[in-house]
Amino acid sequence: MTFRLLIADDEKNIREGLAAALEMEGHEVVTAADGGEGWLRFEKGDIDLVITDLRMPGMSGEEFQRKVTAASPGIPVIILTGHGTVENAVAAMRNGAYDFLTKPVNLDHLSMLVKRALANHELSLKHQNLKEELARSNQLKTMIGSSAAMRHVFDMVSRAAPARASILITGESGVGKELVADAIHELSPRKGKPLIKVHCAAIPDTLIESELFGHEKGAFTGALSRRRGRFELAHEGTLFLDEIGEIDQSIQIKLLRVLQERKFERVGGEETIESDVRIVAATNRDLKAEIEKGTFREDLYFRLNVVNIHVPPLRERKDDLPLLISAFLREFSRENGKRIDGFDEKARAVFYRYDWPGNVRELRNCVESAVVMAKGSVITEADLPPTIKAGSDEMWIRIPLLSTMEEAERIIIRDTLDRFKGNKSKAAEALGLGRKTLHRKLAGQNDMEETDDAE
Repeated sequence: MTFRLLIADDEKNIREGLAAALEMEGHEVVTAADGGEGWLRFEKGDIDLVITDLRMPGMSGEEFQRKVTAASPGIPVIILTGHGTVENAVAAMRNGAYDFLTKPVNLDHLSMLVKRALANHELSLKHQNLKEELARSNQLKTMIGSSAAMRHVFDMVSRAAPARASILITGESGVGKELVADAIHELSPRKGKPLIKVHCAAIPDTLIESELFGHEKGAFTGALSRRRGRFELAHEGTLFLDEIGEIDQSIQIKLLRVLQERKFERVGGEETIESDVRIVAATNRDLKAEIEKGTFREDLYFRLNVVNIHVPPLRERKDDLPLLISAFLREFSRENGKRIDGFDEKARAVFYRYDWPGNVRELRNCVESAVVMAKGSVITEADLPPTIKAGSDEMWIRIPLLSTMEEAERIIIRDTLDRFKGNKSKAAEALGLGRKTLHRKLAGQNDMEETDDAE
C-alpha cells in the first residue's frame, strides 16, 4: 500500500533529502517550506503522516502540529528538532505528536519510525472501521429482513445517514418507516443529539404550527406560557415528520421556508430563531398524485425528497416472513411467560397465503395474538385470528400435488366460479378468458365428468 507523507521544514536541503529517502521506500511525499504552507497542503486531504520541524518562520511547527492533531486526531505527526529544543518536542508529544527525532536525522531510524507509525495508524483505522461497521450492523438489526428488497433498503440507509440531506421515506402503513428513521439518526453524525418525532396526522390543523415552531405567551387562547416547538427541541439533531402528506398547505409554506432558510419565528413572536435540523419525513401517500390534485406543494416535495428510501410492503418480500415471525415469537413468548416452539405446518401455510395489508405491524399483532391464545407449545391454525384465516383462504386455490394439467384447470375454474357465486362473466374476466371460451371449457369438463361417471 502506498502512503502519502507531508514534510514541512524551512531548510530546503533537509526537506528534499528526507523526501528523496522516503520516496525510495515507496511512499508518495509532498513538501512545505513552513507550517502555514504545510497546513494548506494538509487541508487538501489524503495525508497519512506528517513530519515537521519545530522552528520555522511564520506558523511554527508546534502550532502546525496542534492544528493537524485537532483536525485529524489519528494522523501521526513526527517532530524534527535540534538539541536545544528537545523540551519543546517532548511538549509536542504531550499535545498529541507521535514521536520526535533530533537533527541531524538518522535516515534508518526515521524509516523505522515512519513504518511503525503508519502500521499503528492503519491498525487504528481498521479498528475504528470495525467499530463503525458493528454499530451500523447493530442499528440495522432493528429492521429485520434478508430479502433483496430489504438489503437494498439497508444499503440506502447506510449511504444516506452520514449526510445532512433531507430524506423522504415512502411506503404503506405498517412497513416500518419509523424504524428506518431511527436507523438513519443512529448512523448519522447527529447520533448524540435529539431525535424528535412528530406524527403529523395525530395533531389537529389548529395546533400543528405551534407544535412545530412553538409559541409565545398569549399568542392564542390557552397559551399561558412560552413553549418551544419541535424545531427548537431538535436543534443540531434530527426531526422526523411522520405522515408529512397530512399537513395543511398553510403549514407547508412555513415548513418550506425553514428548509430553505433554516430560520423561523414562534407563533405570536418576532424573534427569528436559527435552526440546524436534519429533516427525515415519511408518508404512505403518493405525494406526486397529491401535487397533481393541488393538496401538496411541489417545491416542498423536492426539498423533502432529496433522498428517497422506499420500504416495500410485506407481500412483496415474503422471504422475510421466517425472520420476522421468529423475532416476534421470541419477544411475545418471553413477554407472556410461555414457551412456544413455533408454528405447525397448517399455521405456517396461512401466514404465507395471507397478503398482509397491514404489513409488519399486522404481522406483529397476529403473532402476539397467537402466542396469547396458544394452548400448547406449538401454535396451530386454530390459534390464529379469524381475519387472518379468512383472508388467507379467500383468494387462494389448493391444487393437490401430482395433479394433471386438466385436473388443475378444472379446480381453478370451479373455485373461481364459486368465488363469484356462479357468475360466469366475472369468472371469465378474472381468469382472462372470453365468456364463450369459459363455456366451452365448462362443457368439456362436464363431458369428462359424465364419462367418468359412466365408467
